[in-house]
Amino acid sequence: MKVICDGRVIAENVHLVDSFWSRFWGLMGKKSLGDEEGILLTRCSSIHCFFMKIPIDAVYLSKNMTVLGTETLKPWRVGRYIKGTANVLELKAGRALVSSGEVLEINCDGGKPYDGNK
Repeated sequence: MKVICDGRVIAENVHLVDSFWSRFWGLMGKKSLGDEEGILLTRCSSIHCFFMKIPIDAVYLSKNMTVLGTETLKPWRVGRYIKGTANVLELKAGRALVSSGEVLEINCDGGKPYDGNK
């Protein structure tokens, strides 16, 4: 999946993480994350970085993919709770080049838009 904000590509290779076990594992154990890589955790209101080896940027999103907040998390940290969060985008630290209030466009493989309500 591709993540776009105001015509800017934020990440080209984002994986949809929508099952219990895929959300549970997330990025645990991953030794690196490319500049264009990330995961989109659906039906997720908060995150942690337990057992992770890399720092990440977390983008907290509403159901309609409006950015509610961002933060950089180091391994073994717990992300903050932001009211209204329905999805969380995890990217390589330093790659969350978005601000609160911006709306992300997420295109599935083949260009079909993802609306965040799966």
